[in-house]
Amino acid sequence: MTDLRIGILGAARIAPNALLAPARKVPGVMVAAIAARDPDRARAFADRHAIGRVLPDYQTLVTDPDLNAVYIPLPNGRHAEWVLAAIAAGKHVLCEKPFTANAAQAESIAERAATSDVTVMEAFHYRYHPLAERVRALVATEIGAVRQVDTAMCFPLPRFSDIRYQFDLAGGALMDAGCYAVHAARTFGPGEPRVTAATAKTLRRDRRVDRAIDIQTIYPGGATGRIRASMWSSDVLRIAVRVTGEHGSVRVLNFVAPQFPHRITATSDGRKRRERVPGEATYTYQLRAFLAATRGEPANLTPPADSVQTMRVIDEAYRAAGLPIRP
Repeated sequence: MTDLRIGILGAARIAPNALLAPARKVPGVMVAAIAARDPDRARAFADRHAIGRVLPDYQTLVTDPDLNAVYIPLPNGRHAEWVLAAIAAGKHVLCEKPFTANAAQAESIAERAATSDVTVMEAFHYRYHPLAERVRALVATEIGAVRQVDTAMCFPLPRFSDIRYQFDLAGGALMDAGCYAVHAARTFGPGEPRVTAATAKTLRRDRRVDRAIDIQTIYPGGATGRIRASMWSSDVLRIAVRVTGEHGSVRVLNFVAPQFPHRITATSDGRKRRERVPGEATYTYQLRAFLAATRGEPANLTPPADSVQTMRVIDEAYRAAGLPIRP
């Protein structure tokens, strides 16, 4: 029995790993249709991945009566309009991160979703892997009161024509890489962080767009934090979380995709141990949770209310760095 019949908006490069491969492993899910701006590209994508139907445009897909869910991997700046369109059409939504271009858009969606009967989930896939809960448990039980939270998501993307660097499409290092680091600061930290300062390195051709950003934060209880994001800087590759408490620390290398090599190092009262958390791909756990949430189970860990908090931190950081929030 197929409970979820999903349509994809856009022939995005992330879709095969984020949705198509997991759908082959999760009973009850079918990727049934796709639409893209370029019909030829949509047809080629459908043929390559055995998707049965190619629809002429996004609106046709969103309102198609044979579909009950949509996956949105469009450029950041187009997320909000199509999440709202899908909610209006009564479709469940799995939307790639960052959820929207800014906090105001996220708040608008959260209000609309709260009065609907559909599931809306932001695709922070790492949050659904058992590693995330293991790290949260270690932070809660092993290191005492939290003093400092450092998160980083840095990788090299020197192709500055990439859409992830386009301001009008809500691009920038903080939006693309940094949204993971912001979300991790919220997931593993002691409450919601508030930005106290930020500095950014920008593109020469567009000073509104950050290629790297360094953010200082403070938590309600007085703990401090640092969030780093980069798509081109001297921090070539760093995907890590470190939470320091009064008795020790928890450090995680590669918290984003722990199906690949990763490591947890927990130090408490001078004793150090290393762990790994086995499991499937993060995207598979995410799709299972999405399906469960559409069935009414409390499985959605990244609903619109959570997205609002992440986007508020992102907006605060851009303002602190002297950059405009994304349009």
